[in-house]
Amino acid sequence: MGIAESNLDKLECFIGPPLHVSFSEYYKFDEEQTQKAIQFYRERFKDKGMFENELYSNIPLLLKSLKENGYTLAVATSKPTVFAEQILKYFSIDHYFEQIVGSNLDGTRSSKTDIIQYILDIYNNEYKLGEFIMIGDRKHDIIGANNTRIASIGVTYGYGSFEELNDSNPTHIVNSINQVNDILLGSD
Repeated sequence: MGIAESNLDKLECFIGPPLHVSFSEYYKFDEEQTQKAIQFYRERFKDKGMFENELYSNIPLLLKSLKENGYTLAVATSKPTVFAEQILKYFSIDHYFEQIVGSNLDGTRSSKTDIIQYILDIYNNEYKLGEFIMIGDRKHDIIGANNTRIASIGVTYGYGSFEELNDSNPTHIVNSINQVNDILLGSD
């Protein structure tokens, strides 16, 4: 797209939100430029980028504990579902989740509110709203939870700042996976 960024830390704002929002907001791209940028992004992401992640320490242990304690786990991500499924499989944690829901490749169902609502609709007859909780590291996660009237945990060990999360009004803010465990499993 003719943009050179020497400070890669400046690109962290792209992690989390839907790409069409980020390209439009941070680079002021119009719709055509945004679609072209997303196409370029996905070319690299499909081959290499989606595997350049690392799991946070103790995530597999937390997922295992939650599953063993009867939690139904679902992923709500702005990434296209097809990529999210591949990433979770690559890191061998896909088996913990009953649902993996992301955006569609055509750009639909890309807002976190729409994604969370889709999951809520799946479980509409099994659970009450008060039994759901969204865990996320960006304001979009918390906004989606608030818009769908479910609880949320903002995690500061991800890409969003404390200020970003706090301004979004989460139910809880935590600094570690152990604190997530304490909230969900009631550890002392």
